[in-house]
Amino acid sequence: MPRFSVIVPAYKVQAYLPACLESVLSQSYEDLELIVVDDASPDVCGEIADEFTARDPRVRIVHLARNRGLGPARNAGISEATGDYLVFLDGDDTLTPHALRTIADRLKETGEPDVLLYDHALAPWSGETVRSAFTGQLAEQGPAPFLLEDRPGLLRAPTAAWNMAYRREFVEGGGFAFPSGHHADTPWTYQVLMTAESIATLDRVCVHHRQRRPSRALGTAGHFDVFDQYDRVFAHVDSRPELARWRPVLFGRMVDDLWAVFAERDRLPRGSRGEFLRRARDHYRAHRAPGHPVPVRPRLRHQVLRLGLHRTYRVVELARRLGQRATAPVVRLAGALRAAALRLHYRVQLCLPLREDRAVFAAYGGRGHGCNPGALEEAFRTFAPHIRTAWIARPEHHHTIPTATLRLRPGTAAYWTALARSKYLVNNTDFDRRLVKRPGQVLVQTQHGTPLKHMGLDLRERPAAAGDLDFDEMLSGVDQWDHLLSPNRHTTLTWERVFPGGYTVLPYGCPRNDVFQRATSKDVRRLRESLGIPERSVAILYAPTHRDYRRTQHVTLDLDRLLRRLGPRFVMLARAHHRHGGSLVSPATGRVIDVSDHPSVESLCLASDALVTDYSSLMFDYANLDRPIVIHAEDLEAYEAARGTYFDLRSFAPGAVARSEDELTDIFATGHWHGSRSTQLRSAFRERFCPYDDGRAAERVVRHVVLGETELPPVIPLAERHPVPSAAAALDRFPLATVPLPTMATPVTETR
Repeated sequence: MPRFSVIVPAYKVQAYLPACLESVLSQSYEDLELIVVDDASPDVCGEIADEFTARDPRVRIVHLARNRGLGPARNAGISEATGDYLVFLDGDDTLTPHALRTIADRLKETGEPDVLLYDHALAPWSGETVRSAFTGQLAEQGPAPFLLEDRPGLLRAPTAAWNMAYRREFVEGGGFAFPSGHHADTPWTYQVLMTAESIATLDRVCVHHRQRRPSRALGTAGHFDVFDQYDRVFAHVDSRPELARWRPVLFGRMVDDLWAVFAERDRLPRGSRGEFLRRARDHYRAHRAPGHPVPVRPRLRHQVLRLGLHRTYRVVELARRLGQRATAPVVRLAGALRAAALRLHYRVQLCLPLREDRAVFAAYGGRGHGCNPGALEEAFRTFAPHIRTAWIARPEHHHTIPTATLRLRPGTAAYWTALARSKYLVNNTDFDRRLVKRPGQVLVQTQHGTPLKHMGLDLRERPAAAGDLDFDEMLSGVDQWDHLLSPNRHTTLTWERVFPGGYTVLPYGCPRNDVFQRATSKDVRRLRESLGIPERSVAILYAPTHRDYRRTQHVTLDLDRLLRRLGPRFVMLARAHHRHGGSLVSPATGRVIDVSDHPSVESLCLASDALVTDYSSLMFDYANLDRPIVIHAEDLEAYEAARGTYFDLRSFAPGAVARSEDELTDIFATGHWHGSRSTQLRSAFRERFCPYDDGRAAERVVRHVVLGETELPPVIPLAERHPVPSAAAALDRFPLATVPLPTMATPVTETR
């Protein structure tokens, strides 16, 4: 019995069917059967399927005697299926590489649920690929499997058969079948989701759904069957009293779908819109859920459908369009005038003399005071007090900027004045692409850490990671750099290759790490108190990096479960990457403290006793504290495939490496996290990556760049540095976890 039965109805898709079938048969997960249903297609779909059947024994074909439509064709495939799970594809869709393997892993991980929802991307005829806007509902964070009542937002998933895997016994036991008609997926989707006793999600694009070029013909009467399909949906709800609670949600979805058909002018035949609206009015009144108020935003469409106001709608729509046409030019003109005024202002400022006593700073494209530019801004005020500093940030981050520093909002006249007339420009990313760097201006590019993942020009071979990066624009920004900071030889060699330019590398260390050598035990105690870390506890800073291969980010660790196994002496500081889009944990999680919005990651490092991360450059900074580091690399192969790394983290790690949550627990349970082997690994890591971070990096930059000094403070050797110890290090001993050791020890990945 195969794991998957992939069912592909084929009707008038001869140009796309070969690619569809190839995408299934070329999957790295081979335990499947491919059932092609030739729905009496008038083209050569049947012949194509016969050729694949002769080529691969996993392919079977069902030839229907007459055309029966998409729904009945799928039913014919279901009757022939023998796999554990059913997967549907339209004949012009394709599976993404390794999709079935990822689905199989998720099914196993979540205990064989009745239904697994996964993501898809639309593939329009014009060539681009657009990921589904529904992605946010597919987050894997939280318990799984679950019931629909735990995640009711899934009822807003696209009503399609090809974005889910279905346990075959569940489908057969529930008597589910596709009806005929244009909107056959509507009753199928709702009935399956409402009936399923276990549901799971997968945040991974597994299907590319083709959107073919629309025909010149105006509309089709087939869209009228949406009324029959929703009659089937509500009949199913009426037959099962326990489903009555879903009626308001389904009614809202019906209104949205009816409106989508009615409002898009090309979906209905000419002259039929009035009839469609009259039928919509009858369905609105028949299936309305009394006692449930209509939300504000869709109130107009509810009123139009409830009253069948076709002529009124046409008048309102005409007035709205006329209003848009009248106001849009005014809005565009005002925006254009403001932009032109700012451009003129900038050009005027470029003609005025540079201000030798001004410096402007920014970090992460408008975020708050911090990182290397933040440390340099403080050093400017300390070692070059004659320089007046300004910081560019969005208004919501202005509270992080010191009072002695001028606050600038991006895009304002003051912002352009600062860019035009400040002698010193400091950033860890690039400034505005419209920046004109003047003779005499000095631009210091700090970057933000030692590169482990591929950067710059190396991303040309990594399109998933590069995204919409414009390499020509990137190199234009590099051409403006005068100085580029580097904390070690590996970084220097990497920067010069991936950011080729005429700048000067300053191997002075990372200014943001200076605080690690200056902080005291009193500072550590104060920081721990401010974060609510209990006394005599071990605080683990968990800081995972961004995944380029995922549109939405999620935590692969169950932090609460991990802490329950480690015992009451451990607490977790959970720090989300700034591109994560939210916190790593929900509120009120006990010993898991959400520190995602904390303005200073350096303070979090000082307050913690150990770091758990994956591929974040924070590990290189944290090594300067000489505190334990544990790598949790559960998806290392996927990360390396999407982004790539400059060296194998397993062969040159800063500490123990765990490939699963169980291994991570074992590392802490056995004390391996702070043992002699971990200390040896960290020592070698520090020798390679922390040669210059002795607490005076920012001072060296200011003395060289601003004061013009050539005799700079010598670098203090690693052996002579004494970073502030962690709070747990002051205890008699590190506590061990209270988790009972398994009868068969979980292997711990050691690097040799």
